Amino acid sequence: MTRTTRQRSALTELLDRTPEFRSAQQLHAMLAEQGEPVSLATVYRNLSALAEAGEVDALAAPGGEMRYRRCARAEHHHHLVCRRCGHTVEVAETAVERWAAQAARRHGFTDVGHAIELHGICGSCRQAGS
Repeated sequence: MTRTTRQRSALTELLDRTPEFRSAQQLHAMLAEQGEPVSLATVYRNLSALAEAGEVDALAAPGGEMRYRRCARAEHHHHLVCRRCGHTVEVAETAVERWAAQAARRHGFTDVGHAIELHGICGSCRQAGS
């Protein structure tokens, strides 16, 4: 079991208050603004451990940079992410789950996992741009 340090506690508290996906660099800067002396390497290490433990979701932004967030849903879900502002909606889509299971069975695969993130423009950004 991983020991809970002051740095990990500060990071998890920040993630609890941050509704959007953020990069390790953004989270590091936010911690620094709060006066939390945490190294960037420690932020990366803790985010990796939290993602591996299923305590945060990680997704690759369009440029490939990983972003992290604590999600409200504990069960498997997907994300709809605004390309402009980063607003994120969690979606549980059963049709995708059925399709993945059928495709796996059809090709003789077992123990199949998947991750789907949908990127678009949210309603607020669309209205602001028109």
